[in-house]
Amino acid sequence: MAERTDAHIGRQRQRLTASVTDLEVGRQRALLIGMMRSRGDRAAAEASLVELELLTDTAGSEPVVAELVRRDRPDPATYIGKGKLAELVGVSKAEDIDVVVFDNELSPAQQRNLQQAFQCDVVDRVALILDIFAQHANTKEGMLQVELAQYRYRLPRLRGKGTTLSRLGAGIGTRGPGETKLETDRRRILDRVRKIERELKDAERSRATRAKRRRGSGDPIVAIVGYTNAGKSTLFNRLTDAGVLVEDRLFATLDSTVRKLELPHGHSALVSDTVGFVRDLPHELVEAFRSTLEEASDADLLVLLVDASDTDPDHQVRSVRAVLEEIGANSVRELIVFNKIDAVDDATSGRLRSLHPDAQYISAATGEGTEDLLEAIVDALKAGTVELRLLIPNERGDVLAEVHTSGDVLDISHTATGTEVATRMPHGTAARFRAFVV
Repeated sequence: MAERTDAHIGRQRQRLTASVTDLEVGRQRALLIGMMRSRGDRAAAEASLVELELLTDTAGSEPVVAELVRRDRPDPATYIGKGKLAELVGVSKAEDIDVVVFDNELSPAQQRNLQQAFQCDVVDRVALILDIFAQHANTKEGMLQVELAQYRYRLPRLRGKGTTLSRLGAGIGTRGPGETKLETDRRRILDRVRKIERELKDAERSRATRAKRRRGSGDPIVAIVGYTNAGKSTLFNRLTDAGVLVEDRLFATLDSTVRKLELPHGHSALVSDTVGFVRDLPHELVEAFRSTLEEASDADLLVLLVDASDTDPDHQVRSVRAVLEEIGANSVRELIVFNKIDAVDDATSGRLRSLHPDAQYISAATGEGTEDLLEAIVDALKAGTVELRLLIPNERGDVLAEVHTSGDVLDISHTATGTEVATRMPHGTAARFRAFVV
């Protein structure tokens, strides 16, 4: 069985890395192109272009040239306009470029026109991230999620190459042999999408069962969320000794991992390391990974990890919060933690501390500040709890058992009508016992 599973995963990964883009794992020479709409956007556009370089390197290609184009609005045909296109085609030829990577999402028409002009592969930010996810997905569920995102991206980009096989008419001698290749491809993809969606529904039910089991443990759940490469896996290892893979590359891990976390004063929690975010995380990926990302909405506390050494750490916070809002996790209690504080100067550290006085400041690599972080997690979890008094009917022993595993029992007494329980538990858990509140 294990051999069959390994073989399946191998075939799945082969399909993933070949299904959307022609961006190969080899060290292709890449020309990167970004756009700023106004002079005031320069800093943000430059930061995004730097991130694109990291993404391109992670995908296995070599960023050779990076160009920032100034335009009020994208050209509908070429995105960057004919004049700039001609200039960059010259750069591409001079530098022997293999792939052109745009820092923005291209329409199918723009992509086709650009590919024709550059005479090499042209991909956008969405396709690039999809390619990276395809390379790094390890579990069956992760691979299915990536494949689904790839197909959703690919469908509007299907384009026929002639009408040889098209339906020509309604009379004898005018009918073609059936569907065009384009139509066949579209139907095949849609069939595959429906199958993947069914498989992911099954995986989602399994995930819900595991989440219920974790809830039954009585431990609150802490989810580490944040930008990719912010140090989530390093912090996770520091807190739990989990031995999760740590690489200085974007999206080194895609699948969440859950471990027990021992907290001060005899407390404990379950902590999960989640998939990382980036600027403008493609909607296709948010949708495909929704079930994985929604683990954050089931948490009692979010540790929002931010790279303090980033050129714009506040943008990281905004980007993560935007995705959390999209998946309905923006109401979960949040603790902001700035990591890599050992890599910033005193001025930067002072500015961050003045802007975010309630945040924690740590170095997951060295351990600096992690003891204070654990204390802050305990305090945040306590602040995120509610005290309830419940009356549980005698015939509902199952509910009483669940109360014992879901929170702290403060007082208990037995009456003729049932069991009165005073308990303290997380807000999210308390909702399940609303019918028994007195």
